[in-house]
Amino acid sequence: MNVRVLMNKTRIALIAGVGLLAIYGFTSRMGLAGGEPKIGTGIGDRAPELAYFNPDSTKVLKLSQLKGKYVLVDFWASWCGPCRRENPAVVNAYNKYTKAKFKTGKGFAIFSVSLDKSRNAWKQAIAADKLVWPDHVSDLGAWGSEAARLYGINSIPMNFLVDPAGIIVAKNLRGQQLDMELDKYVKSL
Repeated sequence: MNVRVLMNKTRIALIAGVGLLAIYGFTSRMGLAGGEPKIGTGIGDRAPELAYFNPDSTKVLKLSQLKGKYVLVDFWASWCGPCRRENPAVVNAYNKYTKAKFKTGKGFAIFSVSLDKSRNAWKQAIAADKLVWPDHVSDLGAWGSEAARLYGINSIPMNFLVDPAGIIVAKNLRGQQLDMELDKYVKSL
């Protein structure tokens, strides 16, 4: 066999192999190769589990307990001016979508994660801003919070929209952006 023909066949086989590996790598990252999506904070990742005490320290609330719903994981704090200014939009979204019918999933919930150090300040802000949903958690670690580390939070407000299967579908939604994103999944209002 001619050496040149053998080298061409080897080159073609090598290029085909690299191409197949690239396609497999892309599809497995996107969750299309039959495997589970990776746990992370990017769009398409499975949202990391969060499990912390409620404001009264009487109960541990878990993000996974809301599986089956669209969930806004909302990082905020009582001392954060931009967070407090954003809270009315979050309250409006909760009131608008909590009873909405979704194409998939069993509704909408908010899982608020506070980066407060003071339990009293946290509870007072919940009451003052009328954050009426039941799922408020914190480890009272402020910027040293385990939840903030797990989600890579370096500024607040910050949020992640998680679909009924626990996959992050959007993040850092503000004001009308949150409504526009949720409208994509709503059957009728």
